[in-house]
Amino acid sequence: MTNEPEHPTDGLVSRVHLIDEQPLEERAAAYSQLVDELRATLEGSDSLKTSA
Repeated sequence: MTNEPEHPTDGLVSRVHLIDEQPLEERAAAYSQLVDELRATLEGSDSLKTSA
């Protein structure tokens, strides 16, 4: 048995739960970082499609 998540979103859900447990100020910074990472991932996948 592996420790890999069953679904790709499992890691995201776990991360959100960890963020939710933090104090408000730290939570805001963590969510901001998460949004930036998700945006970069999504924009990166868009640029791969247009360059092909």
